[in-house]
Amino acid sequence: MSDELKHECAVAMVVLRRSRGDRPTSDFGGTKLSLLLEKQHNRGQDGAGAAILRARPVPGEVPYWIAKSASSTPLVDVLGAIAKRSDSFSHKERKEHKEEEEELCDLCDLCGEKQERIFLGHLRYATFGKNEVAFCHPFVHEASELEHTLLLAGNFNLTNAHELFEDYSRHGSFPTSKSDGYLVCELIAHELGKVFSRVERVDHVESTLPKLHVSTCSTRFKNISRALSTALANADGAWTLCGATGDGWAFATRDPHGIRPGFYYISDDVVSVASERPAIQAAFDVPPEAVKELPPGQALIISPSGEVSFHHLHISTFPYFHNSTLPQSHNSTIPHSSPRPCSFERIYFSRANDAAIHRERKALGAALLPQILQSAEADLSDIFFSYIPNSARIAFHGLLERIFHLISRRGAERQRCGDFTEFSQRLSLSAPLRDMIPRFGEVIVKDAKFRTFIADAAARREFYKHVYDVTYGLVRPGLDTLVVLDDSIVRGNTMKNAILPMLDRLEPKRIVIASSAPPIRYPDCYGIDMSTLGELVAFRALVNLLDGERGMGNGERGNGERELSNALNESKQLHVSTCSTRTKFFNPLAPLYARFTDEQHCAEIARLLTPPGMKAEVKVVYQTVENLRKCLGGRTDDKGQMTEDGAATFQLSPFNFKPAIGDWYFTGDYPTPGGYKVLHKALENYLEQKSERSY
Repeated sequence: MSDELKHECAVAMVVLRRSRGDRPTSDFGGTKLSLLLEKQHNRGQDGAGAAILRARPVPGEVPYWIAKSASSTPLVDVLGAIAKRSDSFSHKERKEHKEEEEELCDLCDLCGEKQERIFLGHLRYATFGKNEVAFCHPFVHEASELEHTLLLAGNFNLTNAHELFEDYSRHGSFPTSKSDGYLVCELIAHELGKVFSRVERVDHVESTLPKLHVSTCSTRFKNISRALSTALANADGAWTLCGATGDGWAFATRDPHGIRPGFYYISDDVVSVASERPAIQAAFDVPPEAVKELPPGQALIISPSGEVSFHHLHISTFPYFHNSTLPQSHNSTIPHSSPRPCSFERIYFSRANDAAIHRERKALGAALLPQILQSAEADLSDIFFSYIPNSARIAFHGLLERIFHLISRRGAERQRCGDFTEFSQRLSLSAPLRDMIPRFGEVIVKDAKFRTFIADAAARREFYKHVYDVTYGLVRPGLDTLVVLDDSIVRGNTMKNAILPMLDRLEPKRIVIASSAPPIRYPDCYGIDMSTLGELVAFRALVNLLDGERGMGNGERGNGERELSNALNESKQLHVSTCSTRTKFFNPLAPLYARFTDEQHCAEIARLLTPPGMKAEVKVVYQTVENLRKCLGGRTDDKGQMTEDGAATFQLSPFNFKPAIGDWYFTGDYPTPGGYKVLHKALENYLEQKSERSY
């Protein structure tokens, strides 16, 4: 991705079950947690934290160990703390626990010397809030009773955190922070305190060992599920939460729409949860089918004895908003509990060593070929293919595979291949096969270690270009059309100020920038750092197109801003005049985008991205929403074969369900009411020239 984009965090949890097994290390749980965090470090580099809960807490001592860091190397700090914690465990403590282990050998075999059982970790990207330790997970709610003590870490973002905070305060509570992580922890802890009674707390051990307390399973499963349902009933947003109570219960839950990713693995020895499947595969050396997707709207609950149970949470998909100005109409409907996993996870955020994501990204690259060939306006021999490193590499492989596939089929069933007609026009079918092989290479390389501290703005802009280097000698000056594939174009600043000026030095005849994602037309409010409209190059292009319809008016405000203002006022009037149903919502920008064709929109984006003094012609092509849905939601054969119509296809394995995808940043079709609320706030902020966050 050419634009730096902060996004969703990562969560990890390891729960050791009551089972004997060969463990390669004495610190099995700590090692596995460290691996899960290390394998997800791409998801969070602003902060890190870990907490470890003892299975046998001793009165007078803290029942958990915790470490957090918000330094320049937070993960290194936390992993070092995990490794060093066992060194601080004194010889005297080891001897005392060894005597106790002889009496509870099964539990000791499970937990090791320190009786550690639940391991919780988190990596943070600071899309909002200060980059301080106080904002790092896990959050802790302290209580004198173990079942009321809560440790919580999550990958989440709420659109109505302010409303929840006000409601929580009005009911007699006194929150000491406005952090949404702290708020969610307190809400869940509050409900746990209400549903748990001291009657549930019973001893399951002999009187000679009064230190070990576990609660009855029959009611606790239901009570934890009930507490989570009540605490999250009015939360609007996206989340994958992992938590543990002081008396040894653990849980993981996901929002009803499955916006945030979550995966789990269960064996006789452990239960593990993480934000990405490959992290669990690497940590436990298991095949993809052993790692399941955490069901949306459900809670995975693990008892202190290792029992595992899934429970449906009764969470409304239409949370309330105090004094809401959310407009409504018959333009968009939110189905109850409709899964809408974030498509940006598949396009960019998650690592491509997930087998399903790897196939999907290749399909996205292959699907772009017809548009690329049409925009290139050149024979295949005069096109040089490349990509923006490094996240677009897999889609680039899919694009090349599609080209080679069409070449191999050039003499058979051409009429059945959807994009073969366009392809054949760019290819001399009578030429030898060696002359048909496409030319490709890495013409742009990112200098990861490049740094500049120059204060002068003009000089700093010149240095900024050199974040990327180019490879000379591959592109023929004045002859070649250079096609560069990127996974998405969000703001366009890096593309305009760094990448295109460097590519122009190669003197291509034409540059075609191809995005494997559709244009990002709407703000996000579920964890991706793009909550303002003015920063989106696709939205700026819309404003320019609206301006161009009738030009500027009296030197005051462009027609585009007048149209936007009218759309916003209309939506407010609809809110006043319509009934109180929350099942239908109005997108004020959709009718404005619909006035223009995709070709007009792409041409204006290309104009905005073209830097002054550019010699080569610049064109931009985007993935269509229709193709995006096919590539991320299709189910065909498992080998990723090419279909007769020319599209790369693949099958989602049985362990990976995706009946729909979340594409609201492309379509404005938000999965929750809060999304529409944020859209209207973002539009208000733009018209009032405010650059602040929209939620």
